[in-house]
Amino acid sequence: MEFLETLYQEIVGFLGIRSLWEILSAGNYEALKTYEGVASLIYPIIPLLILLEFVLGLVYKKPQTKVYKVNFLIYVFNRIVGRFIAIGMVGFLIGWLQPIAPFQTSGTWYWFVYGYIVWEFAHFIYHYLGHKVRLFWCLHATHHSPEDMNLSVTHAHFFLEAPYADTIRTSICILLGVRPELLFLIMFIDGTYGAFIHVGENLIKDARFGWLNSLILTPSHHRVHHARNPLYMDTNFCNLLNIWDRVFKTYQEEDMAQKPEYGITREINSGSFVDVYFGEIIALAKDVWNAPGIANKMAYIIMPPGWSHDGHHKTAKRLRQEYLKSLS
Repeated sequence: MEFLETLYQEIVGFLGIRSLWEILSAGNYEALKTYEGVASLIYPIIPLLILLEFVLGLVYKKPQTKVYKVNFLIYVFNRIVGRFIAIGMVGFLIGWLQPIAPFQTSGTWYWFVYGYIVWEFAHFIYHYLGHKVRLFWCLHATHHSPEDMNLSVTHAHFFLEAPYADTIRTSICILLGVRPELLFLIMFIDGTYGAFIHVGENLIKDARFGWLNSLILTPSHHRVHHARNPLYMDTNFCNLLNIWDRVFKTYQEEDMAQKPEYGITREINSGSFVDVYFGEIIALAKDVWNAPGIANKMAYIIMPPGWSHDGHHKTAKRLRQEYLKSLS
């Protein structure tokens, strides 16, 4: 019975319906007008879309079974690890850094816009470093390993990536005056949208969204980000606002003549939980072990993925430059 109760709680937790169920059970419908009530209505959207997307995959005979299987195992593993390791980076950093912030925002609309722009900058920094520093790539690569795109990919993360991301994003936002209440609202909005942009073709085929494609980062842009095509590699690091990708020249629209090829450039068994979850860490450990001298060993840790001490670099930047040069 204890196992069944645990299973039930995990299912309810995954579907994100616990808060909504409590509100409805209590008959306190006025609570739906509060922030918590609105959030309880939004939380179940992505899990339900995942289920719909999977069903449509079966209908269209494009089930992407391997991706769902591995991502489900990652979700379960991270839930198990989370029972033993709790890393409250956000709360710790707020308490430590807010007193030294030079100013504080308020609850007005223009400070919300400011806060969102700052958040996107912080997200860009974390995401960019996740692709350009190999140690951080080891934490992020699990998210890029699936060789198809669907909403389950949003759960494909190494368990230490969240604390790493939270450290960078929260630190920058708090030091630039974003109040915790505003930060939590932005994190909720951005987290929900950040899950949605992983939507696959089984649910939305053309994900450019018309004129919105030039204003925000759509699922089409994020499909580009997850692709290993040389044209697409290491682009579109933002989440909703594409301002910082444009500023730092990492913005790339989807070329409809080039279908995204998902996954990472390292040869990988994408149906293996171990290879998807630990493969990049194992590969880095081997490179560090075999590298001559301390300097080269350290370089493998901090240089971009694909860097090599013998000069035969296969970094994303070099592969993209060579591809663009071949077009000219």
